[in-house]
Amino acid sequence: MFIDPSTSSAPFASLRRVSAYENEEEILFSMHTVFRIVDIKQLEDLVWQVDLVLTADNDEELKELTEHIRKETRELTPWNRLGQILFRMGNFNEAEGLYRALCERTSDDNETELSEYYYWLGRIKNAQGEYTEALHFCEQSLELRQNCVPLNHLALAATYSSTASVYSNIGEYSKALKLSEKSLEIRQKLLPSNHPDLAGSYNALASVYDKMGEYSKSLELYQMSLEIRQKCLPPNHPDLAAYYNNIASVYQSMGEYSKASELFDKSLEIQEKTLPPDHPDPSTFSFTH
Repeated sequence: MFIDPSTSSAPFASLRRVSAYENEEEILFSMHTVFRIVDIKQLEDLVWQVDLVLTADNDEELKELTEHIRKETRELTPWNRLGQILFRMGNFNEAEGLYRALCERTSDDNETELSEYYYWLGRIKNAQGEYTEALHFCEQSLELRQNCVPLNHLALAATYSSTASVYSNIGEYSKALKLSEKSLEIRQKLLPSNHPDLAGSYNALASVYDKMGEYSKSLELYQMSLEIRQKCLPPNHPDLAAYYNNIASVYQSMGEYSKASELFDKSLEIQEKTLPPDHPDPSTFSFTH
């Protein structure tokens, strides 16, 4: 761990002189202290060394990324914000427990909130590979949202897209395409052409075509999606890691290995800077779907 007090005002203190234990070398840091992961090395079985550097007060990349995530989550309730951040970090069990508890605490009459919680439970179970449960939650969310919002509402577009993702994962591509196109149609009518949610729709359609082996269509849609995200995201945002990874996979399937390798490396570089080392899937980091 490397700390340069001249570049950071984060409070920290050594316990060496005040600890009740001899030879204690612990250092306490204040809450919200942020470190960069420089390197991770395996020393032996189950033992790893992680090299950390304390971020500087003027770390512009960190400021830009933090501010962007804050803007993405500012309209959420505190509990919903926590659940989505847990999901994005890959802590699916914790996120699931939170959303199940929120469902239990929410009145059946509050269809708007319940539909939101079922929507996220559907995405969580989909990410865990538990597709039967995922489809159940997506359908519950869709039924409630159809009761409480207009048929061209953006909340319905999100549920169509998440349901399409489940169908795609279980190989029901015609259903996945139909719902993905429904989601895209709503978003194209209501959102500007450079909106991040449109990128999510293009990405969802691209994923279906990718699994169907229609790589040219998939590549075109992935690139449209990436172009939008590059304009509205900081260069180290984890969403970009997912998009680079998706395009690299298509290039790999098409036999263009040098292009695939270059994009896999770009994706990995962002993941190492912004995601936990045990994060299961960078594509889950995105709020949009």
